[in-house]
Amino acid sequence: MNRKIYLDYNASTPIAREAVEAMQPFLTEHYGNPSSLHWAGIPAKDAVETARTEVSDLLGCDPVEVVFTSGGSEANNHALKGVFFANREKGNHIITTAVEHPAILNPCRFLENLGGKVTVLPVDRFGRVDPEEVRRAVAPETILITVMHANNEVGTIQPIGEIAAIARQAGVLFHTDAAQSVGKIPTNVDELGVDLLSVAGHKLYAPKGIGALYIREGTTIGSFIHGAGHERGRRAGTENVLLAVALGAACGIAHQWIGMPGVQTLRNRFWEKLKESFVEDVTLNGHLTERLPNTLNVNFIGRIGAEILADLPEVAASTGSACHAGSVTLSGVLAAMGVPPEEGMGAIRFSLGRSTSWEELEEVLNGLRAALA
Repeated sequence: MNRKIYLDYNASTPIAREAVEAMQPFLTEHYGNPSSLHWAGIPAKDAVETARTEVSDLLGCDPVEVVFTSGGSEANNHALKGVFFANREKGNHIITTAVEHPAILNPCRFLENLGGKVTVLPVDRFGRVDPEEVRRAVAPETILITVMHANNEVGTIQPIGEIAAIARQAGVLFHTDAAQSVGKIPTNVDELGVDLLSVAGHKLYAPKGIGALYIREGTTIGSFIHGAGHERGRRAGTENVLLAVALGAACGIAHQWIGMPGVQTLRNRFWEKLKESFVEDVTLNGHLTERLPNTLNVNFIGRIGAEILADLPEVAASTGSACHAGSVTLSGVLAAMGVPPEEGMGAIRFSLGRSTSWEELEEVLNGLRAALA
């Protein structure tokens, strides 16, 4: 292969030019504390609030409902722990799914150690949870349902609207981890029907270390970091002005990419060529249609994904299995989906981005043909 090719946009994205430009003045000129009321603090405060508005515009909410965080993991932790601690008198039960990100599953395990009860629902072969399973899992002590919007490994989009209706009917708060979906598909909070939604900046062409949590006005949730009254008392600590403005700028340009039709066309063409090249030796993971437009997770049957990528060092992609002392362990997502080990051990996730070209994908196809010959 003639060049390095990046196909791991679900892991992280490059920083958008607009985000880089937005940060520049805050590296050299506007250094004041946004809580200060003098000439140095006011520009910083204005910049944070402008960024908050840009994030809220993308989510379709009021700016006061957006809390800046250090990333998607903090947003998820704030949602789960904040609801749990603020609603102990109502109950201690949380419902989630087996294919959630560790930033959901591990906080759930932590809360179990504190007396919480967690129901982890199964998914089908395509990675989707059945809304009726959610309905049956709701109990009098249920205080939160948390289901990711779109899966980071296979791209499957969950039936969030149906689950939200169940949550509303039961009087239960509903959170979705939208780290993978914001900027790719519509994430209007009212259309989704959610009370809480997590954003991860570095999945959205913003820098690492910045994210946001949408908290619907009136939602009972505790503060995550205690100290002074920053972020309307939700998260103490001086705002990270530099990264907040970058996230705002990234959200500002994301509108034009919603749906990613051009990227989806490339993804589908790439999949058709893979099937032509490997016929019965390649299978698809994830839902056929309800899937992120940029994500293609495939199994090379009888192979090991990590070994394939080792033979293609110029290609940046992710595997769905881990090799340990000669054995292969499926990812928790593929295992929960019931992917047979002989298929899943050869799983590779190719996630495309805004700048991915067909010429790059052709090079990858040729490299795969050579590696698997």
